[in-house]
Amino acid sequence: MAGTIRESKVRKAMKKIPLSNIKDDLSRFLREAGKQDIVITRHGKPAGVLIGFESEDDWFDYRLENDPRFLQRVAKARARVSTGRGIRIEDVDWK
Repeated sequence: MAGTIRESKVRKAMKKIPLSNIKDDLSRFLREAGKQDIVITRHGKPAGVLIGFESEDDWFDYRLENDPRFLQRVAKARARVSTGRGIRIEDVDWK
């Protein structure tokens, strides 16, 4: 997949925000998460990650990147190609 969410986001250190702050202003942090993932902390320790999406395409990419069925199909296709039984996307005749 060209241009995954992780590639399209600006690469910065993840911002850490206490859960109590997130609860007080979730919509603001959700907007911020569209540009930078936010680590939510509980008692100073990481408890989760808030990931925002700048577009519906980013949401679609995220779902694909985290769908075990899709990832399994990709792994099988790569295995076939590596054994010479598949066709690389570059070799597909789209005519």
